Amino acid sequence: MDTILNLLIVLLTAVSFLFCFRKKEGGWSIQNGRRALRFFTILSNLFSALASLAALFLLQKGSLPYGIWLIKYVATASVTVTFLTVMVFLGPTLGYKSQLEGWSLYLHLLGPLFAVVSFCFLERFYTLSFPASLWGIVPVLLYGALYLKKVVYTSGEAQWDDFYGFNKNGAWKKSFSAMVVGAFLICMLLFLLCKI
Repeated sequence: MDTILNLLIVLLTAVSFLFCFRKKEGGWSIQNGRRALRFFTILSNLFSALASLAALFLLQKGSLPYGIWLIKYVATASVTVTFLTVMVFLGPTLGYKSQLEGWSLYLHLLGPLFAVVSFCFLERFYTLSFPASLWGIVPVLLYGALYLKKVVYTSGEAQWDDFYGFNKNGAWKKSFSAMVVGAFLICMLLFLLCKI
């Protein structure tokens, strides 16, 4: 079962990312694909796919080293942040239909659920300690700093649109704090799920 889930994560993420290069009017654009790398959704799912690919390869050889297992945890925490951000924030503000149609259904819902089931219930090779669980916050801190720089402190062509709406009415401090607290709570949820 774990092999199937990891394989699905790798293949479906690859296909989803491939479609990021597709233009709405037809045809393909490298620029579209590059622009997609601005989104935490894409980055977290690619991270999860790479961690799953490493797990697939190493498990075929017989074991999963602790370091790779921990990276898979951090990747799982990342896509769980994507999932809950959509369910709690983006869905209500932008509409669930827009967030869960087409390949977004996989990126925002199915991929994260596959990752959680795979890591928390099928890959219990080690014990996830409380200090180790806090590594799951790191991707949010790194991306939050990048988003803040590109949206708030950058101007001109290099500036990003506030596509997540985190700086609406200048509320980036509240948004950043909420995302870090949310990431911490997600880490605690995964920590508890690994204990069941």
